[in-house]
Amino acid sequence: MLLSLRMLRRDLKAGELGLLLVALIIAVTSLTSVGFFTDRVARALKLEANQLLGGDIVLVADHALKPEWRAEATRRGLRSVESASFTSMATVGEGAQLAGVKVVEDGHPLRGSIRIAPGLNQPDAPAPGIPARGELWLDERLASALGAKVGDTVGLGASRLRMAAVLSFESDRGANFFSLLPRLIINAADLPATQLIQPGSRAFYRLHVAGDPAEVARFETWAKGRLQRGESLETVDNARPEVRTVLDRAERFLRFAAMLAVVLAAVAVGLATRRFVERHLDGCAVMRCLGARQVQLMGLFIGEFVLLGLAAGVVGCALGFGVQFVLAGLLGGLVGVPLPAPGGWPVAHGMAVALLLLLGFALPPLIRLGRVSTLRVLRREWNGVAAREGLAWALGALVLAGLLVAIARDWLLGAWVVGGFALAFAVYGLVAWLVLGLLGHLRAVAGSGWRYGLAALRRRPVASLVQVLALGMGLTALLLLTLVRSDLLDNWRQSTPADAPNRFVINIQPDQLEPLRRFFADDGRPAPLLQPMIRGRLVQVNNRPVGPDDFADDRARRLVDRDFNLSFDTRLPDGNSVVAGRWHGADTAPQFSVEQGLAQTLGLALGDVLTFEIAGVRSEARITSLRKLDWDSMRVNFFVIAAPGMLDSQPASYITSFYLPAAQMEFANRLVAAFPNLTVIDVAAVIGQIQGMVGQLIGAVQFVFGFAVVAGVVVLLGALQATHDEREKELAILRTLGARNRQLRGALLAEFAALGLVAGALAGVGATGIGWALGHFVFKLPYAPSLLPVLAGSVAGCLVVMLAGWLGTRHLLSRPPLESLRALT
Repeated sequence: MLLSLRMLRRDLKAGELGLLLVALIIAVTSLTSVGFFTDRVARALKLEANQLLGGDIVLVADHALKPEWRAEATRRGLRSVESASFTSMATVGEGAQLAGVKVVEDGHPLRGSIRIAPGLNQPDAPAPGIPARGELWLDERLASALGAKVGDTVGLGASRLRMAAVLSFESDRGANFFSLLPRLIINAADLPATQLIQPGSRAFYRLHVAGDPAEVARFETWAKGRLQRGESLETVDNARPEVRTVLDRAERFLRFAAMLAVVLAAVAVGLATRRFVERHLDGCAVMRCLGARQVQLMGLFIGEFVLLGLAAGVVGCALGFGVQFVLAGLLGGLVGVPLPAPGGWPVAHGMAVALLLLLGFALPPLIRLGRVSTLRVLRREWNGVAAREGLAWALGALVLAGLLVAIARDWLLGAWVVGGFALAFAVYGLVAWLVLGLLGHLRAVAGSGWRYGLAALRRRPVASLVQVLALGMGLTALLLLTLVRSDLLDNWRQSTPADAPNRFVINIQPDQLEPLRRFFADDGRPAPLLQPMIRGRLVQVNNRPVGPDDFADDRARRLVDRDFNLSFDTRLPDGNSVVAGRWHGADTAPQFSVEQGLAQTLGLALGDVLTFEIAGVRSEARITSLRKLDWDSMRVNFFVIAAPGMLDSQPASYITSFYLPAAQMEFANRLVAAFPNLTVIDVAAVIGQIQGMVGQLIGAVQFVFGFAVVAGVVVLLGALQATHDEREKELAILRTLGARNRQLRGALLAEFAALGLVAGALAGVGATGIGWALGHFVFKLPYAPSLLPVLAGSVAGCLVVMLAGWLGTRHLLSRPPLESLRALT
């Protein structure tokens, strides 16, 4: 190992292992940064699970909870408190703002804490309890939006409450739509006076339970057997499922970015090791002549590379530890609690990745060093690739595949990534091989510079192909992160009409229909289209009971486990078109019209009989039509619409939407002042808040994708460096035979330009194809492929390769030919 260390120091000083070291560091850094961050999140969710729940166990329901739940908890000696959450409008003077309302009882939270401050931008402290009756707490965002300060009167529904403090922290705040809104907390005793809970209101109710762990476990066992539709239990094992869902999705994207960096690093390791071996064959032959055995040579070089892997692992882990603070800054706020220090597993994982990459992609070329013949000292020849070397490359591919699956932590994701990379490499490789062959036939009509450049690509087909693949993958990722993503977002923005409704009004009661129409008319606005909305739960399909367990698809399970918003109408709503069956119109026979996407998700078809339970009463009818909806119209849409007379007697609230110009914001404030129970949802603001959270995820993913881009550059440099010696020899021979620097410069630039052009064009086509697939199958956007990514990729590839290649080879033109030939012989 001492001799291996000396060899490592010598080769590093000579620059023999520079790119290999950089590639390993990039792979370990990208992987461990994600590992450190996700480990901190997992520890936070585990250590703070009961604080995130506000208790040791929580019963969640989309309807008011029966008293028996709390009575059972009390009988077992457990503490319990109830809370509720919904959205409503908060007003101060003429200002109004949509807010998430949290209703709490005395003693909340049972676990965790709430912190309040006496005013904006003032130090906070633990809250001594909950808001007193007649008081509320506004968080900083809501207080700032309303211009409210402590002591002001805040309107909430039909009541007026005094702002007593600024809410600064809630340990049990989640990461769902409700928690994205500005927040306020009121006392449960003040809820009835607000008159906000009406038929059709959407509210979530929670029973928080805490106490002796053994009794909590027994209560959990008792409760699991009594859960009804719309009820679920959250425990320390599945604490804050919405947080886990958001962060799991982010983690998958981050791991995919890290996997891309690892794949590119593996290619760079193979390239750098190949050049390293070529430059050490003569030295090994001399050592064999001096008595060194094959086993000794292999041991020396394997020891050197193991030390290199350990060094790269240490540096990469240190950098990854620093980088994860950036990820924590971008995404840590989604967790809602302080992130603890990470554990040691990411370090072990990073070290293992460094060594496995070397084992899989450095070992095959190193086998050549161990098998070098003493005759190489006299005759510079090589007898080809041995079978064991081919097996070593196969082992390397298997190691990489296993490594990717391990990084993904998901067999399905890992399999898709491995298969996707294999397919991309195969397609890129096949097309590049054909294009490079076609370029070879153009030599006859090209000038001298292009003729020599294209001939060089043909002489080194494998190296040229590797360079095209490496640069093509890197440019594909870059184009996806810039041009194609921007095109998708632009198409999304343009798909919504400029005057599309941007305000939704919900919780309209039947006795408010005429007053609301008059209010709009008095302001000179068109009468709003008021549509009934009835909450009903799907309980049977074709007289067969259905539940979440009957479906494998996650979306189908969620849909069946919650209430649907049903409606009835004789008029086919704007933006709807019948794609199957017949619209019922004024026909009063019991029948349903269903949105085709919902029908596909739940496996429904024309003629199926649906049974909904509405306020304890069942309503049954056949599906007589399927509709396609224009969701981008921003109008009120319903999954299920019944025939007239079928649901008229059911308890209903009404909903409408309208367009409000930015200069007429006061209309929404006057509307809420006139009808305090209404909730006016600013769709643009809500979408902006959701986009803000998504923007955090995109920022983090792009940050990690940066490692993949850097790794792609390293691969490019490695590919250019892999042919450096051969190119130096060719240039020396051509200069000896009388070629001028101008001719050689033209040949080099032509070679690099052709290489970059092919790689960039492939990247542009690939990025466009992936963008179309994402738009069509994932985002459901009418993405129209354009030539811009192809043109940008071609130009960028051409310029990048020409610049990198020229910077790496221009010194060869000023080097005496004899000196180059002596150095290479």
